[in-house]
Amino acid sequence: MGLRFRFPTCGFSFAYSERMSPLPDDEAVRRYPELAHLITLRESGWRFMPVTTDDGRPTEVDGFRAWPGGVTDGIRIYSATNVLGIRTTPTDPPGLVWERTGTLGQIVAGLLSLPAPGTPLAPRLVVASAFPGSWR
Repeated sequence: MGLRFRFPTCGFSFAYSERMSPLPDDEAVRRYPELAHLITLRESGWRFMPVTTDDGRPTEVDGFRAWPGGVTDGIRIYSATNVLGIRTTPTDPPGLVWERTGTLGQIVAGLLSLPAPGTPLAPRLVVASAFPGSWR
């Protein structure tokens, strides 16, 4: 299954259109090696949504993985070097129990190394409220 993102020559950014054909993973990674990190997340059950301006220009890519019980891991990608990763609780409003910023590789490694929710070493201490829009 290919990624449904077009990869402009301007660097690591995304645009989305239902009319575009996905690139095969190997070709996408050949052109943009950073995408290997997103493929790893996708293969771990992550879902991705591009965020665009009103005229369709990409601004970021958001991704998430929902765990049983309602805990959610999230990633916001502005560029290969400007990425935010979070884990939130299923409370209302959601509580932030893990947050990191860094490069795409650093954040993906951090997210993938987080222990599963409910296990002894999983983060539990709520350090902030993670209501929608708070991590922009």
